Amino acid sequence: MKKFSLFIITAGAVAISMSACKKDWLNPDVENQLATSDSIYTDNSNATKFTTACYTNLLTWAESSFAWVGLSSITSDDADKGSSSGDNGSDKDQLDAITYTSTSGSLNDGWKGNYQGVSNCNVALQQIPLFTKLDAATATQLKGEARFLRAYYYFNLVRMFGNIPLVDTVLNADDPASLLKGNTQVAPSVIYAFIESDLNYAISVLPTVDNQAAKDIGRANKGAATALLAKVSLYEKKYQQAYDLTTQIISGAVGSYALVSDYSKIWREVGENSTESLFEVQAKSGSPKAGVQQYTVIQSMRGATFAGVTTAVTGWGFNTPSEDLDNSYEAGDLRKKATIIHVGDTLFDGVILKSAVNQRYNYKAYVSATQENYSGDADLTNKNVRILRMGDIYLINAEAANELGNTATAITDVNKIRNRASLGNTTASTQSDLRTAIWNERRWELAMEHDRFFDLIRQGRAGTVLRALGKKFVDGKNEVFPIPETEISASGNALKQNTGY
Repeated sequence: MKKFSLFIITAGAVAISMSACKKDWLNPDVENQLATSDSIYTDNSNATKFTTACYTNLLTWAESSFAWVGLSSITSDDADKGSSSGDNGSDKDQLDAITYTSTSGSLNDGWKGNYQGVSNCNVALQQIPLFTKLDAATATQLKGEARFLRAYYYFNLVRMFGNIPLVDTVLNADDPASLLKGNTQVAPSVIYAFIESDLNYAISVLPTVDNQAAKDIGRANKGAATALLAKVSLYEKKYQQAYDLTTQIISGAVGSYALVSDYSKIWREVGENSTESLFEVQAKSGSPKAGVQQYTVIQSMRGATFAGVTTAVTGWGFNTPSEDLDNSYEAGDLRKKATIIHVGDTLFDGVILKSAVNQRYNYKAYVSATQENYSGDADLTNKNVRILRMGDIYLINAEAANELGNTATAITDVNKIRNRASLGNTTASTQSDLRTAIWNERRWELAMEHDRFFDLIRQGRAGTVLRALGKKFVDGKNEVFPIPETEISASGNALKQNTGY
C-alpha cells in the first residue's frame, strides 16, 4: 500500500465500526478489505464507503455530543450548565462562565472531532479517483458530498478557533512539507474562501432533494449545500450573496422545501427529514446501534419523577434552557413550549414531569420512550440532529434583505416565522428596529440549536449580552476559543495560541 495507508485504515475503520445509521446507505457491509489491499478498487461500492466515513464522523462523541453542546450552547445566554451543583461535566462550568483555558477538554474534542471529519473527507477525495471503473456521475456526486461535509467541518472549526491550519490533502507523516501544512495556521478569510469553493462545487454537482433516490435520504444535496453557503455568507457579511442563495431556496429553485405548519413536531421522529429540513445528522437506535453518541442522554431530565406515562428517558441534565431565554419570549409564542420542558409540564407522549433536579430541560433533545423508536439505550438514541432548516433560511433571507435596504422583504420573512409561532406581524419598520427584531426572532426560532453563541459573536454584541448575565466574556479574546494546548505541544509549538490565552 501507499504511505497514506494508515489514513485509509482510519477511514475504513470509521465506516465499518459505525456500521449502521438512519438509512441503508450508511450501513457498510464489507469486511475489512478497505484496510488491506489495492483490490478494493475493483469493487465500485467501496468508493461510496469512503464518503460514508465522512458522514459517520457526525455521529461521534467528539463531533456532535457533549463538547459541541458545551461549546455552542452552554457558552451562550440561552443555556446554563444544568445538571447538579457537584457535576461539572469535566469543564462545562468553565464553558458556562466563559473561564475556560487551553487545557479544557471540550476544546480538544471540538478540535479533534472536526479535524477527523476533515481527514475522512480528504481521504475520500483522494481515493475516489482511484476507482477507474466507477461511472463519472457517481464519482462526481461522491466528491460533491465529501466537499460539502469538509466545508461543514471547517465552518465549525473557523468559528470556534479562528486562525487554523488549512489541510486539503491527506497528510503524510513521513513528509516534512506535509507536516508543515498541518501545522501552519491561516487567517479566517482564507478558510472561508476555501469553504466557499467546496460548497460552490457541491452546489454545481449534487442533485436536488426532488431528484434523490429514496434510499439516499439524508445525504447532502444541492439544497443543503446552498443553505450552508448562505449561512457562511451571512457570517462573512456577504449580504447580497446570502440573500440570493436563500431566495433560491425559498423559491424552490434548488429543491422543494417549506416551513412545516407545526413547529413543535420538527424535533420529533415524525418530523425527521421533513420539508422543513435541508440537512440533518442521521441517527438510529436499535441493533446495530449508530445513534449520535449520548446527544440525548446528556440533556435529558435528571433525578426526575413522573406521572401519567411514567416510562421516560432520563439522563445527566446538562444544557438546560436559561431563565433569561425562558423570560424573553413574547406572550403566546408557541415556540417556548416546544423548546423548554418545565417541571409540571405534560409532554406530547403523556409523560408528566413532576419533579427534577433542574426546573427546565431542552425539549428539542427529548426522545419519547413510548411513542418513538427507542431501544432502551439512552446512550445511543435515534434523535436526528437538525443542522439546516427553513426557519433559519427565512431569517437569513430577512437579515440579508434588511442589510441591503430591502425592508419589505425582511418584514415578509419575519412575519412568516412569527405567524407560524401564533404571533402577530412585527411592528418593526426601520432598518435598525428590524435588525433587532430579526436577531430576536433568531433567538426564539433557533433556541438550543447551537447557533446562539456564534450569532452573538457575529453580531458584535457577545460581550455586552453575556457580561450582563455574569459571564466573564472578554472583548478581543473570547470571540474565539483557545487552541488546545495538546495540539500546540504536538506541533512542537508551531501552532500559535490565540490572543489573550
